[in-house]
Amino acid sequence: MCGKYGKGDKTLKYAAVAILLLVCLSNALFALDNAPSGLMCELIGNPELTVLADAQPEFSWVMQSDRQGDFQLAYQVLVASNPDILAKDKADVWDSGKVVSAASISITYEGDALRPGKTYFWKVRTWNKANKASAYSALQKITMANNLNSYATSTYPLQKTEVAPAKITQKSKGQYLVDFGKVAFGYLQLELDSPIAQQMEVHFGERGNAEGIIKELGGTTVRYYKVEQALVQGINTLDIRPPQDQRNTHGAAVKLPKEIGVIAPFRYVELVNCPVELKASMVRQVAVHYRFDETASSFESSDPVLNAIWHLCKYSMKATSFCGVYVDGDRERIPYEGDAYINQLSHYAVDREYSLARYSHEYLLKHPTWPIEWSQHSVFMAWTDYMYTGDKESLAQNYDVLKEQKTQEFRARADGLLNTGAPTNRGARVVLDWPMGERDGYQIKEVNTVVNAFYYQTLLRMADMAAVLGKDADAAEYQKKAAQVKSVFNQVFFAAERGLYIDAGGTDHVSLHANMMPLAFGMVPLENQQSVADYVVSRGMACSVYGAQYLLEGLYNAGRANEAFELLVSKEIRSWYNMLRVGSTITLEAWDDRFKPNQDWNHAWGAVPGNIIPRYLLGVRPLKAGFSKVLIRPMPGPLERVESVIPTIRGPLGIKIRNEPGKPFELTVSIPANMTARVEISLPDAKGDLTLDGKPVKSSKVKGFEVVENVSSGSHQFRTTAVVITKN
Repeated sequence: MCGKYGKGDKTLKYAAVAILLLVCLSNALFALDNAPSGLMCELIGNPELTVLADAQPEFSWVMQSDRQGDFQLAYQVLVASNPDILAKDKADVWDSGKVVSAASISITYEGDALRPGKTYFWKVRTWNKANKASAYSALQKITMANNLNSYATSTYPLQKTEVAPAKITQKSKGQYLVDFGKVAFGYLQLELDSPIAQQMEVHFGERGNAEGIIKELGGTTVRYYKVEQALVQGINTLDIRPPQDQRNTHGAAVKLPKEIGVIAPFRYVELVNCPVELKASMVRQVAVHYRFDETASSFESSDPVLNAIWHLCKYSMKATSFCGVYVDGDRERIPYEGDAYINQLSHYAVDREYSLARYSHEYLLKHPTWPIEWSQHSVFMAWTDYMYTGDKESLAQNYDVLKEQKTQEFRARADGLLNTGAPTNRGARVVLDWPMGERDGYQIKEVNTVVNAFYYQTLLRMADMAAVLGKDADAAEYQKKAAQVKSVFNQVFFAAERGLYIDAGGTDHVSLHANMMPLAFGMVPLENQQSVADYVVSRGMACSVYGAQYLLEGLYNAGRANEAFELLVSKEIRSWYNMLRVGSTITLEAWDDRFKPNQDWNHAWGAVPGNIIPRYLLGVRPLKAGFSKVLIRPMPGPLERVESVIPTIRGPLGIKIRNEPGKPFELTVSIPANMTARVEISLPDAKGDLTLDGKPVKSSKVKGFEVVENVSSGSHQFRTTAVVITKN
């Protein structure tokens, strides 16, 4: 019965079978628990909501693994014309086969030509580093557009979300104040049973309080509208819209789809002569916005002001997406490159959503605006798109226009610096900062520090893009020009006797902007950084909400985390706290009405902390395209505790910091599979060694940081052996 096996052999046989069963069970459990998630096609996470116009789309997914240090060894993509075929793990359109590659982003479809208007289905499985296959992902449905192109950026249609009242207050008989809690771009939906036919007044307000809508707004463009609404006897089911604004619906303004109709920003509604007792079930704010995943990010710290500011900025990303392209606010509804870049950075930081930023960037390439620096921001947007998505298709498509039109290289004089021409009332097409009163007295001339600091950065980014696209000669030429500009910049603009940068050639005036820009862009030699940073700190927030982006980047780059933090949570009038204090739920166009009387209360360029907090305070930025390698360089300053989830295209990255006086500094990171990290910890007040997961770890000192390279995926804790001693 046992054949040739003896008693000992029989035991070995059973042991071998048991081991085989355990291996099979282990593989099955891995497959069951580790199916890829986060599927995207053409950077669209929910393609069933739209159509795809790219004839050869790209697929992306998130590798799942509960094993520390795991990475993708291989993948297999199946595309079918019917979900029943995919259910059998078969493909009648394209089977990639097992492809040995760690690539999980922008995998190009390589099957037969996809047909216009046709619907397809796809799914993917991966192999981990132990060569164990996962289960297949859930399938994803994609529908091709009727007209296909060799390159196209797909977007979602705008969405409508019904928002219930946060509070209803009866002011008097027939008069009600409805507070929806937050400003949204949309219209009012009302259903009531009127006993008689009559007129009712409907007042829409962006600004108000418990007493009612603030209707006298002193010349600002904060919105208030009055609508006379006729009611019939019986059931009235109404979509009540504010009147159309000629300025933001004509000319260069982005036009809304007909199915969306007329919308405006409002938080409060007052009903006058309402014939019935108003109940919450009768009234809704219908908010219009781009697709937004509220669960993709989180942030909670020991500072309640910082928490409130982060939430303000996050909501601003959703609320201001109402046009399906980044616009500058409700007054104009026009995209601008400088606004869009800040919007892009902050949007990436709170949602795993990339299509709106790419579409906005490419829209602006076709519809450019007037400022010189805004043109240069297009280069920033192109590079940021690539670094966060890992998809170089847009770079390749738009490289030539970036090269020929956006660096402003045609303005370069013989020594390499840009000459913007004689100043005009708008500073020779130089925006510098806006409104003009926020320029800290900067004196604009023909050759300016700010424009040339931007120029240096665009040359570096163009060099990076050229290298990615295999244009080695261009890359070398851009690097050479950047080095020249940096050298000449410091010769021409740095006043050595003062240790500071002057505004421009032909003036000895020194301003915040002339110094924060080179600090932000890495142009200040090491020996001059302290004097420049000290001056920048001394000027405080002497810039606009836009300029604050580069002020804070400069301070963090100079290691001045404490001072940067104090600006983030400041309660002065030039602060994000002031936006909350005056009652806004979306970031403002300016710090306060006194600085720009006609400002919008709905400008995403005011949401700078939305990206500064994750990118600099928490220090999470992509080191390699598509987050295949991530930098984690926390600079919490005096902040004692923080927990956050930051979305990336490879999955959510978790970070937890304990920075309490008298205790060891602790950094806990949760790194998605198929990603590695470079962790840098700066602890001027905490001496001693660094441990990783309870064991001493080898690190190197680089510019004041303890650097640990190639930290693998999974959960890790870094801890100092000494305690944090002081807090400023």
